[in-house]
Amino acid sequence: MMQTLPQSTEPRVAIEPGFEWDGQDAYLFDIDGTLLRSRDRIHFDSVAASVARVTGFEITLAGVLIAGNTDTAILREACRQAGIPAEVMETQTEAILEAMRNAVAERRHELDLVRMPGVEEVLGHLARRGALLGVATGNLEMIGWIKIEQAGLREWFRFGGFSDHFPVRAELVAQAAKKARELTGGTKICVVDDTPRDIEAARANSLAVIAVATGSYSYDQLAAHQPEVCTTSLADLLALARPGPGRGL
Repeated sequence: MMQTLPQSTEPRVAIEPGFEWDGQDAYLFDIDGTLLRSRDRIHFDSVAASVARVTGFEITLAGVLIAGNTDTAILREACRQAGIPAEVMETQTEAILEAMRNAVAERRHELDLVRMPGVEEVLGHLARRGALLGVATGNLEMIGWIKIEQAGLREWFRFGGFSDHFPVRAELVAQAAKKARELTGGTKICVVDDTPRDIEAARANSLAVIAVATGSYSYDQLAAHQPEVCTTSLADLLALARPGPGRGL
């Protein structure tokens, strides 16, 4: 059975007055830090290993911001720091990305994933209210779906936006939002995420945000970016939010 992390902080929820957190047409969920956490290094280590395998160059992810970033942007920044010639990256990037996909796929059953508190309960709640559920993640598509499948959450999601062709997070969010509009015909789309970069990407697309402090950033750090909802966890949001006009806790 997939394990869920226990709640470890004092519950806090703030909802912008008038915002229906569970009344949107579609929701775009980030994966790492929002839906689940990886307790292994398989995905992380696949970057440097794949660069070495394809190009022979050695890189490190030290000094590269990971939280809220995309696989493609992380790869480019790490290779730039390592001084890998631009012409090498121009010709080898897709081969490196494919090596990353294969590295994770080959070890998918070794992934040590844990669901964040309240994830399945909130997904079920939103689905029962008729919402369309998708993902918007910096993961490569194959890697993102593998994580979701291994975490036992695949049944909830219809579509997604991934970083295979979008190193800029706002662009993959835009792709996912476009798909959501096509599938629902609705305009109320909300991003559920755990970093300031995620919030910025949503804002660049004029989308509402539910910020969840289950990743690398605290509740106060996320609240400073004024999302429509800020919560210590999805479990706390479901437990503390009340129907009717928004309220802050």
